Amino acid sequence: MWCGLTRLADDVDDAGHLIVAPELMVEVLSPGDLNEQRDREVKLKLYSHYRVQECWIVNWQLKTLEIYRRAEAQLQLVGTLLEDDTLGSPLLLGSSTAITDIFR
Repeated sequence: MWCGLTRLADDVDDAGHLIVAPELMVEVLSPGDLNEQRDREVKLKLYSHYRVQECWIVNWQLKTLEIYRRAEAQLQLVGTLLEDDTLGSPLLLGSSTAITDIFR
């Protein structure tokens, strides 16, 4: 569940530095098999560990966007969007955008 500013207020150190992971991560896949594996496995596991609520993995070559959302204490794939789809998220408070606009 998105906690918004309340969460941020509780996660600032004495010097005023933010010490919490963001609610949403957007990971654009790097070219190369090893880079893609790192982006999909290592980083997704790291984001799960730090309680990121949602992660989008963007494949700019295939023009797809995978959506992972937190469920049962980890990020799980809930869907893959293609060029004709529309992206929306509970974290974006009802706004949405066409996938084609993302890849322009």
